[in-house]
Amino acid sequence: MAATVAARRGAGLGPLPVLLLCAAAGSLVGAQITSETKEVPENQPVDIPCLAYSSHWSNPRIEWKFQKGSSLVLFYYGGQLTEPYKTRVQFSRTMIHFTTVTRADTGKYICEVVGDNSQIAKSEVNLIVQVPPSKPVAHVPTSATIGSKALLRCTETDGSPPPTFQWYKNSMLMPIDPKTSLSFRNSSYTLDPTTGVLTFEPVSSFDTGDYYCEASNNVGSPQRSEAIHMEASEVNVGGIVAAVVVLLMVLALAAFGIWFAYTRGFFSSDTTGKKVIYSQPSHRSEGEFKQTSSFLV
Repeated sequence: MAATVAARRGAGLGPLPVLLLCAAAGSLVGAQITSETKEVPENQPVDIPCLAYSSHWSNPRIEWKFQKGSSLVLFYYGGQLTEPYKTRVQFSRTMIHFTTVTRADTGKYICEVVGDNSQIAKSEVNLIVQVPPSKPVAHVPTSATIGSKALLRCTETDGSPPPTFQWYKNSMLMPIDPKTSLSFRNSSYTLDPTTGVLTFEPVSSFDTGDYYCEASNNVGSPQRSEAIHMEASEVNVGGIVAAVVVLLMVLALAAFGIWFAYTRGFFSSDTTGKKVIYSQPSHRSEGEFKQTSSFLV
């Protein structure tokens, strides 16, 4: 009921009267509830009946609500439609009529009728707006190591009702249980048609091939993804050893280059900062000063 109040405020109608809320809460315990499911193609009209309505009740009060997941919207209350249903829906006591529906209209439509002495009846219609699936996307690893786990996924977001999925290897349909097929009994995998997840555990050499998935919901034609090749191979020990040898050679060459540069003095520097200049002795008389060289610092 709190969700109803929030929805009513969002529609600009203000909160429900407290007495009305209390009466409804008390009488809903014994309410008669009916439920059904309707499917209609997108962009087509549809009538959603209010099976809770009874002509034996004089001047009943009728409310309509729309529920999708955890969201609850009150779109008919107090004799008027709320936005955005005013231009799309026609109301009568026995039903509501959509001039056209889109995939966003998929959900549960709840009709509550309050009659004499606060009698309450309630009916629900689960509306499924049919939308064909779009082209799915296959998520396939291009390589997988034999003995490990490989996960393949198929995704599609437009179909209503949500589609189921099938997988193909080299254009051959993969069964749910590989042990039931002579063509796949050497493979170990699990396949979930609801989520579209294909799991190889463990991967074997037999699992190399081209994979694609297909989405279908009985609305329109099934849609297939692009094929992607997955190669199953052993761990390449030789390649790993070769890579390590190359890395060691590169490190050795780098060390030799540093040593060679050091021996050639590329890493030495002059720290004295001094320069000595020598001059040749000149011819002087014996009585003159005997200095034969000079030092300039």
